[in-house]
Amino acid sequence: MQFKKRLIAAAAVTGLAAVVLYGSTLEAGSMDESGGLLSAFERRETIYFWYNDEGMTNFINSAAVTFGEEENVRVIPVLASESEYLEAINDASIHTEQTPDAYIISHDSLEKAYLSGLAARIEDRGGICSEAVFPSSALSAVSYQGKKVAYPLFFETSALVYNETFLAEWAEQIAMKELLEGGEIGDNPEETDGIVVDEGVLKERTEYYFANAVPATVDDILNIANTFDVPQGVSVLKWDVSDIFYNYWIVGNYMIVGGDAGDAPERININNPETIQCLEVYKALNQFFYIESDTVTYESVIEDFCQGGIVFTIATTDVAEKLAKAKEDGTLGFEYGIARLPRVSGELDSRTMSVTNAVAINGYSEHQELANRFAAYLVTTCADSLYEKAGKVPAKLDSNGENGALQIFKAEYADSISLPKMMETGNFWLQLEGLFSKVWNGADVTALVQELADKIATQVNAAE
Repeated sequence: MQFKKRLIAAAAVTGLAAVVLYGSTLEAGSMDESGGLLSAFERRETIYFWYNDEGMTNFINSAAVTFGEEENVRVIPVLASESEYLEAINDASIHTEQTPDAYIISHDSLEKAYLSGLAARIEDRGGICSEAVFPSSALSAVSYQGKKVAYPLFFETSALVYNETFLAEWAEQIAMKELLEGGEIGDNPEETDGIVVDEGVLKERTEYYFANAVPATVDDILNIANTFDVPQGVSVLKWDVSDIFYNYWIVGNYMIVGGDAGDAPERININNPETIQCLEVYKALNQFFYIESDTVTYESVIEDFCQGGIVFTIATTDVAEKLAKAKEDGTLGFEYGIARLPRVSGELDSRTMSVTNAVAINGYSEHQELANRFAAYLVTTCADSLYEKAGKVPAKLDSNGENGALQIFKAEYADSISLPKMMETGNFWLQLEGLFSKVWNGADVTALVQELADKIATQVNAAE
């Protein structure tokens, strides 16, 4: 099976179009103004570092310059097109003298990269790829068949975002209702609708409910929805139900595809009672929070939240900077918070999805030792500047410790499940997205789960 996979991977990255470069620090020529050869600078050991996200340019250029000065080498960043990125790396490796020595890649492409020779087993001479430096989720993401084949750089995952001002209002409403129904009278009476309550007790009860307002389970959100007299036009819970990235936490703890490393075809468990129970909870949510999956987008949800139209939503790491800036410039008129996603129920846990962007070392590189050193430098020494320069949250454990919002996302990432690397399950997420859409609109959960399990089993068996 392994040999067959290698043939498939090799075939997938051959017969390629020429690479499209958007920009780089490549010199225009190799001669100085007098026509003489560039001497000492030209003779420095040189590596080419590829990436495909223009937003990473400042971060990578800064790291390349600093590392180059410290090590007396040259690191030449190359910004390539996102289209057929891995294929372009293969093409440049075979047909040019400027082989991409290292590059940034999404972890779910690492099987394809490794089996086609484009990702070598990392050297990690400093021993940084350990749980002392990175969470186990990051290490699993960069592992293939028990081998580390990349260095984790940054990640994406989701968390719960909430309007703290609304939760304070809900806490006061619940406390007042409780006291009114109990008719409590204390030392500091206050008349409300003809009934006297104790102002001090009201404050104490309000503080208690507010301290416990962030939901631990989906049932807690439903309880708030049932007991909160929200202002007109405000939704208690709203998120992009069309995107699997914001849905997967519902089934993530039980729907297993490839295990934690996402590379084990024998570890696939899609059709099980827990997954079905979780999806039944998801289906029931549409009865409480009707969301039009074909019109609501992530961008519209976040905008609605910022306008004060939502109590709870599910968002990715980009929301941390957006909300912080809006709060700072005064356009966000309420207090907010970010928390871990709730459990599905008291008995059913949740687990969010994550994607790790990593630095791989090209197996075709003639400068692998230097490429490994730069990769290790990038993911450790430069980690604390990554968010500031590129808006990406580093995988490194001790980075951005002063940013409480990012620490919530990092905690969620540490417990997350990664996208699988297996090429034979490459369309799993599109199929799962379709399943969620059908479940949201009322389709039979058991039948859909069985159908998905059968399709994935057929695909995996065909690859053996």
